Amino acid sequence: MNIKAMTLPEVTEAVKALGQPAFRGKQIYSWLHQGVRSYEEMTNIPKDLRARLAEKYPFTTPQVVRKQESKLDGTIKYLWKLSDGNCVETVLMRYHYGNTVCISTEVGCRMGCAFCASTLGGLVRRLEPEEMVDQVLFTQVDSGLPVSHIVLMGIGEPLDNFDNVMRFLELINSESGMNISMRHISLSTCGLVPKIDELAKRKLQLTLSVSLHAPSDEVRNTIMPVNKAYPTEELIEACRRYYAATNRRISFEYAMINGVNDTPAHAKLLLKRLKGLPAHMNLIPLNHVEESPLKPSTKAAVAAFQKILEDGGVSATVRRTLGGDIDASCGQLRRKYTKTEAAQ
Repeated sequence: MNIKAMTLPEVTEAVKALGQPAFRGKQIYSWLHQGVRSYEEMTNIPKDLRARLAEKYPFTTPQVVRKQESKLDGTIKYLWKLSDGNCVETVLMRYHYGNTVCISTEVGCRMGCAFCASTLGGLVRRLEPEEMVDQVLFTQVDSGLPVSHIVLMGIGEPLDNFDNVMRFLELINSESGMNISMRHISLSTCGLVPKIDELAKRKLQLTLSVSLHAPSDEVRNTIMPVNKAYPTEELIEACRRYYAATNRRISFEYAMINGVNDTPAHAKLLLKRLKGLPAHMNLIPLNHVEESPLKPSTKAAVAAFQKILEDGGVSATVRRTLGGDIDASCGQLRRKYTKTEAAQ
């Protein structure tokens, strides 16, 4: 196992196996979660131990390929190159309550949602736990801004990389690491029902965000292939089970697409679907993707949709658009870079 993917007890055991005292484990673990790029930076670790660790447990760190900062709101988007040459995106967003990092969980995505740039090239591979931690850690190091919140809403489907994501959550929540509270973490899924049930059993106090985007199978089938495996009603029932198990309110993501899912009839059907389920509806003006014919709803349509939901007793907000001048939409920067590299 990569040492950066080890928990504190695992690092401690690895160090003890090298004949070192247990306290060295905590020292090394702390350094790894401060953003060091080599063992040589671990100044309170004996030189001979650093050399042995480098030989037995080598590790790499991501490299910044591109960095774009919005002149509108200070949002920063990173394109990181991983050790195998693949690239992923991370976005740092500034809010009044703190700085939020949106991370990727896979290189590419196999879910095929019609409105998302991340899935256009398919799934390349799943990220390792340490590669997810590195996105948070080195975004904080490079920007100089402390990270207080995390959203797993970047490239990839988090629940399609379940075990690695669970290990990431354990690492990022560690008191000896970055110590980011589960209540400050949101995990987004397009609706993998068995994995939602598996997540519910763990009773984590994170926020589950479900990418719903349509109130019916008729509409959802046309924009989200996953719905053919786990239909709308089956997904909603899984959300009810999740709430019953965790007592955590579900957040639903709903991209507003002109003429597809944004009519008053759609809003009223959505109310029926969600009846009795404590939920928040996050209405998202659709981000433009060059390869997609889908267009964002008008402001009037979004406002009317929101009013119907709120009048029906469902909390609904319109997501503030951030980073509109820097390709902040998921997958856009990676795709542009990949296309440029392929052309050279």
